[in-house]
Amino acid sequence: MEIESHVSHEQTAHEAAEKYDFAAIQEKWLPVWDELKPFATDDADDERPRKYVLDMFSYPSGDLHMGHAEAFGLCDILARYWRQRGYNVLHPVGWDSFGLPAENAAIKRGADPREWTYSNIEQQKTSFRVYAPSFDWSREIHTSDPEYYRWNQWLFLKLYEKGLAYRKASPVNWCPNDQTVLANEQVVDGACERCGAQVTKRNLTQWYFRITDYADRLVDDLEQLEGSWPAKVLSMQRNWVGRSLGADVTFEIEGHHEPISVFTTRPDTLYGVTFMAVAPDSELAAQLATGASEDVQTAFQSYLEQTKTENDIDRLSTDREKTGVFLERYAMHPLTGERLPIWAADYVLADYGHGAVMAVPAHDQRDLDFARAFDLPVTLVVHPGDDADPESLDPKATGVALTGGGRLVNSGPFDGMEQDAAVEAMTDRLAETGRGDTAKNYRLRDWLISRQRYWGTPIPIIHCPECGEVPVPEDQLPVRLPDAKGLDLRPKGSSPLGAADEWASVDCPSCGGQARRDSDTMDTFVDSSWYFLRYLSPNSETMAFDVEEARRWAPVDQYVGGVEHAILHLLYSRFMTKVLHDLGYLDFEEPFSALLNQGMVLMDGQKMSKSVGNLVEFASEMRDYGADALRVTLAFAGPPEDDIDWADVSAAGSSKFLARAWRIAHDVTSEPGTDAVDGDRSLRRHVHHFLADAPELVESYKFNVAIARLMELVNVTRKTIDSGAGASDPAVREAAETIAIALNVFAPYTAEDMWSMLGYEPTVAAVLWPTPEPALLVEEEVTAVVQVNGKVRARLQISPSIDPGELERLARADTNVVRTVGDKQITNVIVRAPKIVSIATAK
Repeated sequence: MEIESHVSHEQTAHEAAEKYDFAAIQEKWLPVWDELKPFATDDADDERPRKYVLDMFSYPSGDLHMGHAEAFGLCDILARYWRQRGYNVLHPVGWDSFGLPAENAAIKRGADPREWTYSNIEQQKTSFRVYAPSFDWSREIHTSDPEYYRWNQWLFLKLYEKGLAYRKASPVNWCPNDQTVLANEQVVDGACERCGAQVTKRNLTQWYFRITDYADRLVDDLEQLEGSWPAKVLSMQRNWVGRSLGADVTFEIEGHHEPISVFTTRPDTLYGVTFMAVAPDSELAAQLATGASEDVQTAFQSYLEQTKTENDIDRLSTDREKTGVFLERYAMHPLTGERLPIWAADYVLADYGHGAVMAVPAHDQRDLDFARAFDLPVTLVVHPGDDADPESLDPKATGVALTGGGRLVNSGPFDGMEQDAAVEAMTDRLAETGRGDTAKNYRLRDWLISRQRYWGTPIPIIHCPECGEVPVPEDQLPVRLPDAKGLDLRPKGSSPLGAADEWASVDCPSCGGQARRDSDTMDTFVDSSWYFLRYLSPNSETMAFDVEEARRWAPVDQYVGGVEHAILHLLYSRFMTKVLHDLGYLDFEEPFSALLNQGMVLMDGQKMSKSVGNLVEFASEMRDYGADALRVTLAFAGPPEDDIDWADVSAAGSSKFLARAWRIAHDVTSEPGTDAVDGDRSLRRHVHHFLADAPELVESYKFNVAIARLMELVNVTRKTIDSGAGASDPAVREAAETIAIALNVFAPYTAEDMWSMLGYEPTVAAVLWPTPEPALLVEEEVTAVVQVNGKVRARLQISPSIDPGELERLARADTNVVRTVGDKQITNVIVRAPKIVSIATAK
């Protein structure tokens, strides 16, 4: 959106006489704000209603970039707005400062991760100060401070006590580049979300949080967020948990002491099962292969090694050729007793359901592809309808599975049933025979939190040969990271902490014998899963957060950040909030009441990148145009959730608009406190309509529309000044003060300087939003359109409360209407007072 189209290019010599110098204005007001600390929220006696407005954590990988400028700028609009609406607003700042990027960058440069991280934080902090978000700097936190990660460890121990933190051996996602495990959520299209390397599988003993215990609540509680979170994010959360309703079906195995339990969403297709498939990397497959011939065991081991090199995305693809190994074992059909061959097939995942599927090739595409590859039977059991093309009813021939509904066939006593009735009846029969029951399944897996890297929170567990896992006593927290100097931090498959013998070797807190610390560190999503609570008591040495402060401030009223965190961060924060609620620390279960996702800042239609050569640097834009122009440009570019192409916007245009607004304050000659009641009524009506309309626009995130309305007010005010009444008109002062108050939301430096020129003490950010006068909101005159045979022939300026009969009389009497009608007969008149009169005449 071009900002110049909203800025008049008519500029008097008087306007040009005073130069708007954004750099001088920034230098003038920054030290004043530093001294006044206008956004501090530490007054316990403050009785204003509270609002908690929060930006998603910044990661200190370097200086701020244009994405930061947009996200933090939009959040600050809301923080400043709510203060002007009379709220005590908490708007804190901090850094998500642990993690792989900082560690990898430090290794590359031969630096200490701590030194690298904290130097970046100082750089970002300097840029933030100039950009001027309304932060309460007294609450600043860094997750890599021992004072913070001590409470990560405390949370871990609380989950451990509750049985929600546990350690187990299982196949895990492994990044061969970063040499560490990844949670499922950190694998994107089969690659590491951090470095892009193809992810493989490894069998390792790792720490997990039992997030699956909360799967139902993580889905059901999304109803509380309908309308206040983006619909896309709610859908992504539901899909990631992936709750499915169906049945667990039990299949006996010849020569095996335990049956196979299989989850299916389609128990109605049970008579169509022609084989069983198990995940090659499951414990069940290994057990079944043990009883097979030597050739099969050899083939299975080779197939297992091949499977370990594949990622889950590829394994589940419907496009790839299906592979597998027959295990020379058979399962018994629970209703028919038929023998079903069991295959190891890599399209089955070990951690989905029970690691086995009942294969119904006629009605599942992956099963069908496998059956066709190995010439296995295909039995149709759900007929799609009498009108179905007979040639389409043989999936083995067509290669297309029939996945829809219909009525049952080839299903014994269930023949003729419609699908929904058959699902219920088949499940009941399984329950009656003890071979199955209704069940729920989830895509969600427990949260794998172990990382084999240095720069993270040490896991507070000691491993003792006699006592096993022993939690570190709370009075010994934090377990501090050892000095990085002397440690080889390069990725090598095991944590560098294991080589820090002096740090790792400890006495067991239980028996006093020789023991060793756990050498893994926590996933950094643990750090950010509860940081919004630490802001409430950032300096406390006795608690993670004050429970009473949480009751006063939390949950977060307004959260702002990128949609790229729609699954990972938000899911983990929601989980941790529910855990803390169950432990008695919180009286709410959802951490963020409202969510705003901003779009990306692009350049020429592409994501900004040094390698592409289209990078727009935050620092250079700040240097050329100043913080206010940058903030206005980003807010004016369009709806916040839309992407912004920097090539299509104009920071220079924003600067011209701000200069034009600033000059209005400079021109005002009336004294502070002047009553505007006798001022230019037309200008006052513009002012009070803006005051009435802007709040709804801001609260509905229509920042661009609010700025457009403010631009209109600036132009109307400028014209009033130049029209004769001049700068002494009391209405001009009222307009100038309104512009300054409103600009504080979008352009705080310009607003503060205007407020000073208007004769007031800082800071304008503390001034309440003026209440519009109802009398000035009443429309004194509206335009009624008069049509003759569908064509506009007149426009009448009338009272909005005009009587329909009077409006018709005026329309018929209008000169243009009389000329158009002439001697034709009027056949119909429709009056919609006060907007339109439609006259129809005979042809």
